[in-house]
Amino acid sequence: MTEKREKAGKKRSDGSSLNSVKVSDEQMDTGPENDERYAQGEPEEGAKLYEKGENPHAGHRARMRERFQREKGFDSFSDVQILEMLLFYGNSRSDTHPMAEKLLETFGSLKGVLEAGTDQLKSVKGIGDRQATLISMVVPLTRVWLKCAGDNDKKARILTRTDLENYCRSMLIGKRTEQFYVICVDAQSRVIGQRRISEGSLSEVSAYPRLVLETALNYNAHSVFFCHNHPGGTCAPSTEDISSTLQLQRLLAGVGIPVYDHLIVADDKTYSMSQHGDINFRTGVAAR
Repeated sequence: MTEKREKAGKKRSDGSSLNSVKVSDEQMDTGPENDERYAQGEPEEGAKLYEKGENPHAGHRARMRERFQREKGFDSFSDVQILEMLLFYGNSRSDTHPMAEKLLETFGSLKGVLEAGTDQLKSVKGIGDRQATLISMVVPLTRVWLKCAGDNDKKARILTRTDLENYCRSMLIGKRTEQFYVICVDAQSRVIGQRRISEGSLSEVSAYPRLVLETALNYNAHSVFFCHNHPGGTCAPSTEDISSTLQLQRLLAGVGIPVYDHLIVADDKTYSMSQHGDINFRTGVAAR
């Protein structure tokens, strides 16, 4: 009789075998000790919820969602609360507050977390593929929103240097490698097209003259702007940046297409070669 009981395994109250139950990743949790009521000296309440298959953090999550909806944004949220709420949707049961704190500790800031690659994010304990993918979607989604909002579409007009700065930031926000773009405009300064010419390391981008010329001609550009980024560095141009721009300016001048400016973006700072006189453009965008 004893042997038969051992082979049968433990039984649930409904008669099903515990040994045969499969639990998905989404159903996994870290135990009742992570429930708020458990931490406040009421472990029985948290344990009861786990036994019932309920999420002991559901009340806290609901309050966070209600607060976000009521305030229509994250203005009053701390960085750790923003991450904590984002992680709700990558982790259906566990307490996400410790994960959010660990991410901020690892990457130094909310910006650092949101710009981190998926492999970097997964190196943090508790962050799996689902959570890392969710976090890494935020910045690309921001770029998509900016494009949809009209900051980076063909209806945009570049009439001032501020227009150029806003346009270039919308393309380069969150990029972790240097990238070089050509922006083509018509005679009314409306953007008719833009193309990424090259992508390089953190220290160098090669601007390919043939591709630049091809892009300007294909869009039948009246004039063009250049822009590239310096991730994590100064926005001041290198000697190579200036010499490459001069070379491209001469190339396009040969087919009657002026280059109005070359803007460098580094985080929230920008540098205009036209404004600083690094290149002698005959025409440039208007000053602020």
